[in-house]
Amino acid sequence: MAQTYSITDLAQEFGVTTRTIRHYEEQGLLTPQREGMSRVFSTRDRGRLKLALRGKRLGFSLSEIRELFELSSLACEDPKQAGVFLARLEKRRVLLEQQREDIDAMLGEISFFANQCRRLLIDTGKAKNTANAI
Repeated sequence: MAQTYSITDLAQEFGVTTRTIRHYEEQGLLTPQREGMSRVFSTRDRGRLKLALRGKRLGFSLSEIRELFELSSLACEDPKQAGVFLARLEKRRVLLEQQREDIDAMLGEISFFANQCRRLLIDTGKAKNTANAI
């Protein structure tokens, strides 16, 4: 029998609200089955949720994520769509690499300024200790 997940299981695993998961379902990113009033999510839904959340952290809009999911499904069936999907992936890869470079540069700046602040605090502490000794 295939692994299934409740909305609560997924919310706890990924640290999101059940409302977020329902919103992703409304946006067409997830397609749970119904057992009475309960949603039953498949391993595929779990994987898509994981990718969608990662995509959001990286700046993808929900419509961009949905489009990538749709293109991915179509690419499996149609070589023409596979080319479209590949082009979209390449475009996004280039943007993500630029973001990574920008993040690395920003982290370097943060480290530089943090070290300056630490030195200032150390020097200020020494100056206070010297003044107290006089």
